[in-house]
Amino acid sequence: MTSAFNSHAEMLRVRDLHAFYGESHILHGIDLEVARGECVTLLGRNGSGRSTTLKSILGLVGRRSGSIMVNGHEVISEATHRMAHRGIGYVPEERAIFASLSAEENLMLPPPVASGGMSVDEIYGMFPNLKERRNSPGTKLSGGEQQMLAMARVLRTGAKLLLLDEITEGLAPVIVRKLGEVITELKARGFTIVLVEQNFRFAAPLADRHYVLEHGEIIATIPQAELAGRMDWLHQTLGV
Repeated sequence: MTSAFNSHAEMLRVRDLHAFYGESHILHGIDLEVARGECVTLLGRNGSGRSTTLKSILGLVGRRSGSIMVNGHEVISEATHRMAHRGIGYVPEERAIFASLSAEENLMLPPPVASGGMSVDEIYGMFPNLKERRNSPGTKLSGGEQQMLAMARVLRTGAKLLLLDEITEGLAPVIVRKLGEVITELKARGFTIVLVEQNFRFAAPLADRHYVLEHGEIIATIPQAELAGRMDWLHQTLGV
């Protein structure tokens, strides 16, 4: 498969990625690429390998093989803690907000590891709810506020490649709309985003390209321009 991007524009390239949990072979040769400033989605039913793809990029699986290029550097053999220094920010499904810390203490917890991280003022401009709740303990934040905080935390670190796992799950429509606006703004600022998302209505207008996974393999790549013509197939495949 020939790349549509030149190497200068490419932020992430994954080739023939296999991943294992113990003896279970979860990913079977994933190929994907994301240019700087793009947003792509990983679509598929539960168990299709979407979240495992994100975790494999970070090295959070038992074993992996293939090639993972981040900003032109091969990282398949690098330790997980090095990924932040490569400019990767990960927002896991479980959010990992510390209950005993205030919202602002949670925000300040991870150290900046790359240049160009967003300032606290910039973050509060993007997430005004967090500014209002900055002194509230983590346990008092709503699910939507916790999700915003989980995203805000990685923006401070200097991450430029964001791996976002099911960020809209269980959230009210008004919060989902806000997260869509945030992703649109982050794209405009040049961030690169890989979005694992069950809510296709949310993901569809945001993404430049959709990768559809089934049983640990990519079965289709759908550019935004072709989305309208593939909707019936997508609904059938995703069961939505």
